[in-house]
Amino acid sequence: MQISPQQVLDALKNVEDPDLKKDLVTLNMIKDLQIADNQVNFTLELTTPACPMKEMLKNACTNAIKHFVSPTAEVVINVTSRVTQPTNSSSLDNIKNIILVSSGKGGVGKSTVSSNLAVVLAKDGAKVGLIDADIYGPSVPTMFDLVDAKPGAEETADGKTKILPIEKYGIKLLSLGFFADPGQPVPWRGPMASNAVKQLFNDTNWGELDYLIVDLPPGTGDIHITITQSFPISGAVVVTTPQQVALADTHKGLAMFRMPGINIPILGVIENMSYFTPAELPENKYYIFGKGGGTELAQRFDVPFLGEIPIIQSISEAGDKGKPVALNQNPLLDGIFGDIASKIAQQISINNAQMVNC
Repeated sequence: MQISPQQVLDALKNVEDPDLKKDLVTLNMIKDLQIADNQVNFTLELTTPACPMKEMLKNACTNAIKHFVSPTAEVVINVTSRVTQPTNSSSLDNIKNIILVSSGKGGVGKSTVSSNLAVVLAKDGAKVGLIDADIYGPSVPTMFDLVDAKPGAEETADGKTKILPIEKYGIKLLSLGFFADPGQPVPWRGPMASNAVKQLFNDTNWGELDYLIVDLPPGTGDIHITITQSFPISGAVVVTTPQQVALADTHKGLAMFRMPGINIPILGVIENMSYFTPAELPENKYYIFGKGGGTELAQRFDVPFLGEIPIIQSISEAGDKGKPVALNQNPLLDGIFGDIASKIAQQISINNAQMVNC
């Protein structure tokens, strides 16, 4: 008996996206369904290329068709993605999601985390941009080997001048460090710094982006308020280290996003420098700065804990050489940064779906 499209769709209604709590057909994730004899072909369109449950959903679709339609059906599934965006993204229409990476204090590795998350999301197939908004110590020029680089510019049809971000490793990059002499301090006043950061968003031709990651300065100052109140933010990621001094400052930084007038969704907490693993003993973990602080902070604010990043020499070496470690095919770090990026993308999809259903 010939398999009909309706039979396949009815079967796939039994497969639910575990995050969005609806079946794949209702979510309009089944595309280009084609049936030839006993072969069923379709595209499964996910809400993020970094979906951590990609294989699980593929297997569930195959099993549903074999169980409800035909046990001998040959099922071929092509997986693609269409990143969702929040319903409040009225400005910056070509940028679907803006992700803030924040910390309460300096020196916790926030720029390293931002750079490697951008690399992982781009490797997964997303269109990614990265803004280095740290006016006091911009690190992106060093981490991408662009210390002497200068962005280009173009004139639009209406006579305006737009900055052209620098592209490297599949990521569109802008840093305040591109516009200053690397060897000279820049004594920014608050309003001047805020206007400069706004220009990185408004006066730049970013093209179409799924994710724009923003590496914020440490603390809770003018830049944070300007960005959170001027642009539609999908969520914030908070980076800390395990020791109590860092956690106390991170607590204040995290609380800032929940203040009235800011109210930014918190995507989760990342604990950097969680433990030391020597290269010659990769199974050993030495918690030299304490243990579990990031997990406790996440529990205190009832937000996801996204993961632990160890102290490994290759992370800092890769950044100093201008090639983030996520590019280097290190199996341990690929797994760690990949898992964190997947959780962030997953949380954004859940938040965006909840806003649509409100």
